[in-house]
Amino acid sequence: MTGLALIIAIGAQNAFVLRQGIRREHVGVVVALCMVSDAVLILVGTVGIGALVSRFPEALDMLRWGGAAYLAWWAVRSFNSALRPSSPTAGTPRSRGSVITTTLALTFLNPHVYLDTVMLLGSLANQHGPDARWVFAAGAIVGSVLWFSALGYGARALSGVLNSPRTWRVVDLVIGVVMLALAVRLIRG
Repeated sequence: MTGLALIIAIGAQNAFVLRQGIRREHVGVVVALCMVSDAVLILVGTVGIGALVSRFPEALDMLRWGGAAYLAWWAVRSFNSALRPSSPTAGTPRSRGSVITTTLALTFLNPHVYLDTVMLLGSLANQHGPDARWVFAAGAIVGSVLWFSALGYGARALSGVLNSPRTWRVVDLVIGVVMLALAVRLIRG
């Protein structure tokens, strides 16, 4: 449940998965990349990288300020998109390589993912002891697999409602507000 709570938060990666699901464009690749990336990050945190990073506060400060800048940038981008909403199916199809690059960038260039997935989930996993931490990590990975599968493939079922520019104006505004709130939270420490 903790893993799901962190993964489900509205953000750029989830919005991209949702858009790709509505577009029915390279959905399997996007979902698989998100699931594998999350699993790797969760396992890295469980191995103890979260504890290592917490011993070096300079790294934590870099992640915090980098994360705040990244989130603020996405907030501005989302607010700009809300001013000029369009249907997710509008435009030319994207190449598989472009979709893969975007998915990886939205995943690994977001410093907030390292704070939540690696450090927070890693710290929580390691509180369960040497054996049970792997059960915790497995539960977080299962949550990630379920979430990204539901989001990517469930978007097809909701494509009628979600394909409207008006809906995406609201989605982009909500994403912008959430990203800005997270940036402020990171800045405040």
